[in-house]
Amino acid sequence: MDTQVLLVFAIIIIAIIFFAWGKIRSDIVALSVLISLVLTGILTPAEGLSGFSNSVVIMIVSLFIVGGAVFQTGLAKMISTKILSLAGQNELRLFVLVMLVTGGIGGILSNTGTVALMLPIVISLAADAKTDARRFLMPMAFASSLGLLTLISTPPNLIVNDSLISGGFEGLSFFSFLPVGLITLSIGILLLWPLSKILVSGKNKDRSREKKDKTLTQLASEYKLGDNLYRVLIGENSPFINQSLQELNITSKYNLSIVEIRRVESKHRFHKTVNMTMAGPTSTFMPGDILYVLGEFNDIMTLVEENGLEIIDTHKTEGNDNALSVSQAGGLQFSEIGIAEVVLMSTSKLINKRVRESNFRQLYNVNILGIRRQDGYILQNVKDERMHSGDVLLVQGKWSDIEKLDLETSEWVVAGRPMEQALRVPRDHKAPVAATILILMILAMIFNVVPTVIATMVAALLIILTGCFRNAESAYKSINWESTFLFAGMFPLAIAMEKTGASVLIAEGIVNGLSSYGPIAVMAGIYVATSILTLFISNTATAVLFAPIAFQTAISIGVSPYPFMFAVTVAASMCFASPFATPPNALVMSAGRYKFMDYVKVGLPLQLVVGIIMIFVLPLLFPF
Repeated sequence: MDTQVLLVFAIIIIAIIFFAWGKIRSDIVALSVLISLVLTGILTPAEGLSGFSNSVVIMIVSLFIVGGAVFQTGLAKMISTKILSLAGQNELRLFVLVMLVTGGIGGILSNTGTVALMLPIVISLAADAKTDARRFLMPMAFASSLGLLTLISTPPNLIVNDSLISGGFEGLSFFSFLPVGLITLSIGILLLWPLSKILVSGKNKDRSREKKDKTLTQLASEYKLGDNLYRVLIGENSPFINQSLQELNITSKYNLSIVEIRRVESKHRFHKTVNMTMAGPTSTFMPGDILYVLGEFNDIMTLVEENGLEIIDTHKTEGNDNALSVSQAGGLQFSEIGIAEVVLMSTSKLINKRVRESNFRQLYNVNILGIRRQDGYILQNVKDERMHSGDVLLVQGKWSDIEKLDLETSEWVVAGRPMEQALRVPRDHKAPVAATILILMILAMIFNVVPTVIATMVAALLIILTGCFRNAESAYKSINWESTFLFAGMFPLAIAMEKTGASVLIAEGIVNGLSSYGPIAVMAGIYVATSILTLFISNTATAVLFAPIAFQTAISIGVSPYPFMFAVTVAASMCFASPFATPPNALVMSAGRYKFMDYVKVGLPLQLVVGIIMIFVLPLLFPF
């Protein structure tokens, strides 16, 4: 064994120790591996940096953006909530649907993002069904990994596909994993229903964590927007038509504030596009516009009767909007326009000025809807109120304009983190766009219209250009850079193993020890080794390490590499015996109040049964 091979093994062992230790981020460990391989002369700088230009890395980044948009637009939540509503209060039906929906969504999108999406839904459904959420949360996390339904389900799938293509074999199709995923998900449902009884405890009183920042719904409720906000429709013969808000002087004449205008821009057989704009002095009105008016009911009725308007039932919706959806509160929809609290400093130029004299709307393009002063709220005749030091103003405007208020640090302080609230608000009106792009991307992959990596890149670009994210920065924030750099940093290790012959040595060791028992035994050795290593390091890193070993092992004994490569990706993904093995496992630990041994009791039997069945099923699906 030459020096370079020994160095490669030493780097692998040290990397595994640091991965298992967990005190240093996995992407930093991976980049350290890359640098070590270059500094020791095992790889050239070009070989060391080749992971960053690898098509799988580009594909993973693109899929993070596409998946992030599906969550950001509320599309995933709409689909899952509607499907799960079929369960009613039947515990078994709820369990099966949670597993199927999670596995189905996880088969196309990031399993971590899927669990983050499903977590509040499942807790809510369990409460409605008057059952313990602990029985559903861990199985739901496992289902996100069990649903190996497509090529893009998990990074290990993409890694083994890349290894097959690099080795001169035909790549896998989009649905090559479908039979495997259906089997693993079915095993999961059958086993986890009885096993999950272990998780149910008698003391299941959930403690809701106190949040420092008020939610948008809490703000709207606190300032009683729902009690004072009315929707008014402009009729065909109204004197408002083609008039500006400034010309009409509604605020002074009727003691009311028009805060938002909704206008149906285009009508389609299946979808209406509703343009939401904040009302300003130059805003002009057209027939069919819906005005959101803040004020007392008697004043609203005077406005309506004198100007050919119609007050609308608050439960009626515009376009395809859902009344009182998660992105609404008090009738206002927060996808484009938001609300926030602003605390006036003693140095502010607004002190002792009346709201109407402050030109706040003209200067900052935001409305002042209400004032909180000490323990009281001023919600009527706000325009005539003088502002005092320490007053808390409830302001409304575009999220970008609210963000700009933070720049005036000597004038006021913006309470909480409104832009974080904005990022959590689904852009519901963009859900059809995200759905169309996702479907087109999948169709392009299925029918091989363009290379898979190009299909994902085009989809990610369209997602950004069509405004499914609030801005490009939000799209970049949806990318899990730790996973991206982890793979890019570990990829050169696979090159080093092949270049130095380390993968051949490991393959020969497995072959020499198990070849006399046949290819199934050899494949079982690969599966078990991969499964054990995944307990300690990420499934992506494990797949990068074992994909070339599995490929080399299959070639050395003269059989098809396909069952061996599937063994690697299944073993790397099916890791349930530890809360730290995968991000989905860790995500539900706190919410479900699980202990480490809960994962051992429920996850280990599942991992063992899936492993045993897969060792015998994979050769049937993909013959040697």
